Amino acid sequence: MVVSGEPLASKAGLEILKEGGNAVDATVAVAFVLAVTHPFAGNLGGGGFMLIRLASGHSTFIDYREEAPGAATQNMYLNAKGNVVPGLSTVGALSVGVPGTVAGLALAEREYGRLGLKRVMQPAIRLASKGFPVSYWLSRSLRLHAKLLAKFSETRRIYLRNGNLYQPGEIFRQPLLAATLQMIADDGPSAFYRGAIARDIVATMQKYHGIITLKDLANYHAIERKPLRGDFRGYTILTAPSPSSGGVALIEMLNILEPLDLGPPNSYHSIHLIAEAMRRAYADRAAYMGDTDFVSVPIAGLTSTAYAAKLRREILRSPPDAPIGAGNPFPYEHPDTTQISVVDSQGNAVSNTYTLNNGYGSGVTVLKAGFLLNDEMDDFTSKPGAPNMYGLIQSRANAIAPGKRPLSCMTPTIVTRKGNLRVVLGSPGGSTIMNTVLQVLLNVLVYKMDIREAVTAPRFHDQWMPDKLYMERWGFSADTIARLRAAGYKIAFRGPMGECEAIEVDPKTGWKFGAADPRSNGKVVGY
Repeated sequence: MVVSGEPLASKAGLEILKEGGNAVDATVAVAFVLAVTHPFAGNLGGGGFMLIRLASGHSTFIDYREEAPGAATQNMYLNAKGNVVPGLSTVGALSVGVPGTVAGLALAEREYGRLGLKRVMQPAIRLASKGFPVSYWLSRSLRLHAKLLAKFSETRRIYLRNGNLYQPGEIFRQPLLAATLQMIADDGPSAFYRGAIARDIVATMQKYHGIITLKDLANYHAIERKPLRGDFRGYTILTAPSPSSGGVALIEMLNILEPLDLGPPNSYHSIHLIAEAMRRAYADRAAYMGDTDFVSVPIAGLTSTAYAAKLRREILRSPPDAPIGAGNPFPYEHPDTTQISVVDSQGNAVSNTYTLNNGYGSGVTVLKAGFLLNDEMDDFTSKPGAPNMYGLIQSRANAIAPGKRPLSCMTPTIVTRKGNLRVVLGSPGGSTIMNTVLQVLLNVLVYKMDIREAVTAPRFHDQWMPDKLYMERWGFSADTIARLRAAGYKIAFRGPMGECEAIEVDPKTGWKFGAADPRSNGKVVGY
C-alpha cells in the first residue's frame, strides 16, 4: 500500500511494488515523482527524513536535511541595527540551504532497496518528459503562488508560462527536469553534487547572489541515524531524532498524556489536556533544541517519563491561562540516549517526510536544470526571540553555522505493538506537523478510530508562542469553543492543518488500510 499527497506519485509507487520492489524502492520512486508532479513541496532541491522499519524488526533513520553553506554566518539575515530583514531568509538564493534530497534517496535505495536507482526513477523521468495532465489542485496552487513564482525568470517561464497560467487538463512537460533526472539515474548522486547539476546550482547562486559553492555540494552527505524510541500504552513509537524536534516533542507529549483519562475526543476536557501538553513541548523546543552534531540537547531529559510526570502535575494544578515557559529537563538527563507512507507485502514500512519549507521554496529554479530550491535557512534562528515564517521562537542552540542542519518539525513515525507493525504516518505542515501526528495517533491508539476517521477528524494546534489555540473552522461544537474561551484560551480559527498520509495494519487480520488526508489531493493505492 502506498499513500502520498499526489495521485500520480502514489500510482508510481504501486508500479514499483508490482514489479517486485520493496517499500523503500516505492518510497524513492514516489519522492522523485513528487518532484515532477507536486512542485509545491516535492523536490530535488530540498531535504527531509526517512524512517525505515524492515520486516525483520530492524529500524533506521536517514537524515537528509539541508545544511548551511560554508559561507553562512550567525547574523546573516540581520541589518546594521540587528533586526531581521524581512524576506531575506525566505525568498531568493540567500535563503537556500545545501540540498539533501538526492543524497538521502540514493542512500536509502543503495542500502535498503532492491531495484536500483535507475529503475525506480523511471516513472519520474517519464512524467517529466512526456508530461502529465495538470490537476485542479496544481493549477490552483500555481495561481495562488504566482507572486513568488514570478520573481525569478526561469521559475516564471516554467511554472507560469510567462503569465499564460496552466489550466486543469493541460499537459505539463518539463524537458529540463527530465534531463536532470536522467543524469541522476545514470550517474547517481555524484551528478547532482559534483557534476553538471552542481555547476548549474552554483551558476544560479552566482546569478541571484546566493552563497552555495561547489565545495558545499561536494561535502554534503546524508546521515544514517538511530530512530528515537518511546512507549505509549503498550505501543512502541519509532520516530525522528535530531535535527528534527518533531520526535522529541511527540514523545514528550505522549509521555505527559499517557496515564490521563482524556475523555471524549474534541471535548473541552480532551482539548485542554492535549493543548497544555503541546504548549509545554513547544516551549521546551524553543529553549533547548538544535542540531545535536553542533550543540548539546537534553533529549533524554525531554523524553523522560519522570520529567513528563512533573509537567503533568503542573497541567493539572494550573489554570489554562497561567503563563508558562520552558521547563527544566536537565535533572532528568542520563547518559543513554512532507509525506509518503508505504508498507509492502513482506511488512517492510517506510515513513518519509521531505520539503522545500515554504510552498515552492525560495522561488528560485536552477538554471538549465528545471527544479526549485528550498528556503530552509529560515528554519535556523535568525535572531533569538524573533519568530520565523511559522511563528516559531527559537534559541541560540539553533543558530546558523556552516555545515549545521536547521531544526525541523518533521515527524515521520512508525508504531508497533509486540513487534508487529501497527501504524505508519507523517505529515507536512511546518510548525503544526508534530501536533498533527500526535492527534492522529491519539485518535487511533486511544479513541480506537479507524485510520480514515483518525486522519479526517478536526484538528487544533498550540505552539506556545504566539499564545493562541488554533482550531480548524469545522468540527468543533459551539459549546466546546465557548468553554475554551471562558477558561482563558485565545482561539484563532484557520483553514486545514497538516496533510497526514497514514497506513494502519489490522492486528487481527493483517489487512492494510490507508488514508489520504481529505485536506489535500492525496491518493491511497494498493493491491
